[in-house]
Amino acid sequence: MNLSTAEEESSSAQEIHIPADINWEMLDKSKFFVLGAALFSGVSGALYPAVLMKTRQQVCHHSQGSCIRGAFTLVRHEGLRGLYRGFGTSLMGTIPARALYMTALEVTKSSVGSAAVGLGFTEGKASAAANAVGGLTAAMAAQLVWTPVDVVSQRLMVQGSSGLRCCNYVNGFDAFKKIVRADGVKGLYRGFGISILTYAPSNAVWWASYSVAQRMVWGGVGCYVCKKDGENGNAIKPDSKTVMAVQGVSAAIAGSVSALITMPLDTIKTRLQVLDGEDSNGKRGGPSIGQTVRNLVREGGWTACYRGLGPRCASMSMSATTMITTYEFLKRLSAKNHDGFYSKS
Repeated sequence: MNLSTAEEESSSAQEIHIPADINWEMLDKSKFFVLGAALFSGVSGALYPAVLMKTRQQVCHHSQGSCIRGAFTLVRHEGLRGLYRGFGTSLMGTIPARALYMTALEVTKSSVGSAAVGLGFTEGKASAAANAVGGLTAAMAAQLVWTPVDVVSQRLMVQGSSGLRCCNYVNGFDAFKKIVRADGVKGLYRGFGISILTYAPSNAVWWASYSVAQRMVWGGVGCYVCKKDGENGNAIKPDSKTVMAVQGVSAAIAGSVSALITMPLDTIKTRLQVLDGEDSNGKRGGPSIGQTVRNLVREGGWTACYRGLGPRCASMSMSATTMITTYEFLKRLSAKNHDGFYSKS
């Protein structure tokens, strides 16, 4: 999230003063985690309905029309609470998972960024590499907590969907007990391997794309909407609205790219975690990856792997925009020293 890589206007000698990155050593850790839990819980609540509708479309055996129509049908039958099935379970697991994610992300970015600069990388390349490796490491660490939460919360999300054969659960704890009773602890980690294959590259692509997108936006647009610094006629300094706008646009671009690339893997992962099946001996258990792919292709061709693409792109773009602006705001609130936040490019 280093904004100091903005391009300098080639037509003038002006310097662009933009907020410098706040690294791991500069953060007050207690404020970082407490405020982070509160802020990201609110973000998760706002975006949860889109995640729920994406999940229901992915596991349905036939097309149910548009996502919006499905949401209205769900609200008509169950009220607004229908859009928040499994939210309590998801929230309880998301808080520790998010803390693990943020820790792994910041520690890795700080270490890799310093090492890359020491090896002679330019600041832009070092930032992109640090973001990519940080996103990869953070996703792999967080999946240790997120996969069981996903398995439980997604099963609660799809209850009542037409044509689905799955258990009825009273709440998250009841789902947890029934899954462990039926499949053991490994049932909570169903789809763990493909979750890693989905989220680790997705996060690496997202963070690297975000770094590159910021550089492009600042170089092409950002410097033209900045304010002149009153103390130095040759310096321009973006206001907070400009900074947030650049961050939001860059995050949305990165989110859409990541969603499009990893959509088939996400669909397969969701089905592996939610649907039950039988193996060749008639024993109950989750379907294999091969069976899941064959079922999808049989139901709707290869385009079935992209079911729910609309809500997923919308969810990831909105999530990316709100997450990154919230995350940058969180880091500034948690910084030990609020002075010297601007750097020159």
